Amino acid sequence: MSEQTPQKYHQAATRGTWVQTERAGHEAWATLIHQHPKAAQLLHILVAHMDEKGALVASHKLLAQLCGVSIMTIRRALVTLVDQCFIQTVRVGSERGGVLAYIINSRIAWADSRENLKYAAFSARVLVTSSEHTESLEGPELKQTPVIGLDELQLPHGPGLPPPTQDTLDGMLPDLPAVKKSEQMDLIKP
Repeated sequence: MSEQTPQKYHQAATRGTWVQTERAGHEAWATLIHQHPKAAQLLHILVAHMDEKGALVASHKLLAQLCGVSIMTIRRALVTLVDQCFIQTVRVGSERGGVLAYIINSRIAWADSRENLKYAAFSARVLVTSSEHTESLEGPELKQTPVIGLDELQLPHGPGLPPPTQDTLDGMLPDLPAVKKSEQMDLIKP
């Protein structure tokens, strides 16, 4: 990472952080940089944060923060990106309270095998910021369901719960299996 790259764009190097592009996509992107620099900047941000299927859900406010521009600039840049077929947008929720899912044109950039690109519209990475929420994103610790791996065994611990029991109903005695004396005598006879 160069000295001039802002730290907020740096992502930890983990598996699956690469993206691929086609030469024709690079040429189209270069033309976009010249004609609409803010739209090209936004496209870089979208590609940097998309999931392996090429999709991302984020608010205009958050995208404006990431690009260091106004929300109106983001809206104009999105219109340019959609009109020039760099991205497709899908509304999630209502016009007033929803957000857009941005699906990157797979001829521009992708991060999964080419065979899996047809599923791009069915998953997305969601970016949120604490400035858009009234509650803290930290929140209380959530309950987790334990997961057992293939080579692991379940080891119960703790006091546990008593086994479930049911009282007998009035006037009804349980019919427990028993051997009667006459049957015992028949079993003993040679």
